[in-house]
Amino acid sequence: MSQPTYDDVNLIMRLYEQRRDPRMREAREWFTANFKNIKTLEEMNKIAPPGSGMNASMRMVVTYWEMVASFINSGVLNAELFFQSGFEMALTYERIKVVLPLLRESFGNPNMWKNLETASKKLAVWMGESEYAAFSKRVGG
Repeated sequence: MSQPTYDDVNLIMRLYEQRRDPRMREAREWFTANFKNIKTLEEMNKIAPPGSGMNASMRMVVTYWEMVASFINSGVLNAELFFQSGFEMALTYERIKVVLPLLRESFGNPNMWKNLETASKKLAVWMGESEYAAFSKRVGG
């Protein structure tokens, strides 16, 4: 892995600023409090019906972390530096990972939220298998 740079730090700080946006903060709070133990598309649509504010919040959170993960996977952002403070990305993945294959099939898009999955799996390796398993259990994935 390459050495982190000031550009990596600046990008992480800019990403953090985006997380502080009032609408994003509201979406993150809703997602963390409500989007857990979802096993089917029906359950997902019940908690976040298409066209609802809850669905918008879910999409806002997941697509934000998909974007961040794309920076990590492409090498634009130093993964190890990000992993030291980026557990919310993995929490998001843990909350959607069961329904992700169903969403991909439903939308006919095998790459839907693939960056989030890939970067979260990299974080799991960085963290260590048993540590990540404990994290996954704690966040209710």
